[in-house]
This record gives sequence, structure tokens and C-alpha cells, in this order.
Amino acid sequence: MPHSVAAPGALIGASNFFELAVATAISLFGFESGAALATVVGVLIEVPVMLSVVRIVGATRGWYERAPAVMQASRSQAQ
Repeated sequence: MPHSVAAPGALIGASNFFELAVATAISLFGFESGAALATVVGVLIEVPVMLSVVRIVGATRGWYERAPAVMQASRSQAQ
């Protein structure tokens, strides 16, 4: 999978879980519950987590660029 697809996929996937948790807690327990408060605080934690994911995605870009060359070299050796 190319980096241009994997990177946004990781970010969208990580973000959607926080939003789903907030919506589920509010719909199940109501606005006044501790669960709703906990999930809202979780969203505040989302920002540093997402910044960490962005850093990891940027750091792994080389893995994606090297992968086609490694795959081709292993195919050449197998033949």
C-alpha cells in the first residue's frame, strides 16, 4: 500500500474511534453521565495522540519507498 494511502488511513482511523466513543457514551448514558465526561476528556487527549501518529507516519515514509525495491530484489533472487 502506498504511503499516500496508508498515512491518511491511519489518521482517519485513529480519529474516528474517539468520535464514535463520544457519540456512543452520550447516546447510551446521557449528557450528565460520567461516561460522557470521560469520553469528552478523551477527545482532549486525541490531539497529542494524533500529533504522535503524524510523527510516526512521517518517520516511516522511507519504509514505504524502500518496500518496492526490496520486493523486486527478493523476486530477482528467487528466479
